Amino acid sequence: MTMTLTQAVITVAIVIAGTVFTRFLSYLAFPEGRKIPPFVLYLGKVLGPAVFGLLIVYCFRNTDLLTSFAAGGTHGIPELMGLLVTSALFVWKRNMMVSMLAGTVAYMLLVQLVF
Repeated sequence: MTMTLTQAVITVAIVIAGTVFTRFLSYLAFPEGRKIPPFVLYLGKVLGPAVFGLLIVYCFRNTDLLTSFAAGGTHGIPELMGLLVTSALFVWKRNMMVSMLAGTVAYMLLVQLVF
């Protein structure tokens, strides 16, 4: 089943409206000069590392450490190397996006070219 042109335009318009609304909602809720509640400051401190931890669990959930190389296993080496690249770059540069991108590239290169 495909969408008609009208349905596609309406869908895109709703997505744009939702994105704009969520982007401006924080400015409406916390205008300049108003004190930010302590709970929101707390969330700002803990959500970044929490998402990083969630990504680590998600990335390692299907890693088989016991399957031999002869049977097609990698013992989790590409995953571990990607994690090490990500961690080292984050400690060095303190930039989450750069470190995650570099770790992903390192993992993909290892999986596609080495293992």
